[in-house]
Amino acid sequence: MLDLRDIKIAMDGGDLAANFVVPARQKLAVLGPSGAGKSTLLDAIAGFRPMHAGTILCDGAEITQSPPEQRPVSILFQDANLFPHLTVARNLGLALRPDGGRLSPDAAQQVAEALTRVGLSGYDDRKPGTLSGGQQGRAALARVLLQARPVILLDEPFAALGPALKVEMLGLVTEVADRLGATVLMVTHDPEDARRFADGVILVADGQAHPPQPTQEFFDDPPRAFVDYVG
Repeated sequence: MLDLRDIKIAMDGGDLAANFVVPARQKLAVLGPSGAGKSTLLDAIAGFRPMHAGTILCDGAEITQSPPEQRPVSILFQDANLFPHLTVARNLGLALRPDGGRLSPDAAQQVAEALTRVGLSGYDDRKPGTLSGGQQGRAALARVLLQARPVILLDEPFAALGPALKVEMLGLVTEVADRLGATVLMVTHDPEDARRFADGVILVADGQAHPPQPTQEFFDDPPRAFVDYVG
């Protein structure tokens, strides 16, 4: 469970406020106008952006002051954040050995199993630059699987992919999240992503990240701020 208690995050032009609970194992889409603070919200949860008020708890433990590397959070960006000079296996190995040290045989086996699970068996020695966008996304998801953290944050990781591949990747995210029992927050500009993927929707607009609503309920009676945004 992710608990945001009266948090406030400084943004250009004012604060972004949030006060809600995300139940465990929920998959939520974060929607709203450009510049409203969707990525800012994820950055604050991940510890990349300071807050000037409020508290964040994960499964009852306060993480407000914890540095990013100590938070129970995995985050996936659009560029997949793979180191271009390392092989796919070495990139994934950083989830188990952040110092880049040599993996034990057991850890190397975990990497191989994660690659197999995302459909990249045999890609261990490839460099990220030789992979397609979809394959890079799969490798990044394999790293998330190895990190095995209870919260997964996705900041438009599949925005550059075509419609069919995006649907495939959203399905893979669901598989990874279900396997880990993880809570997922995914920033997207595409309402169809929310319809396909999310149990609920967080609307970020007018300086407020609103509490999650069930997806069908949200689209059956959308808030005015969302209607104005999508036109």
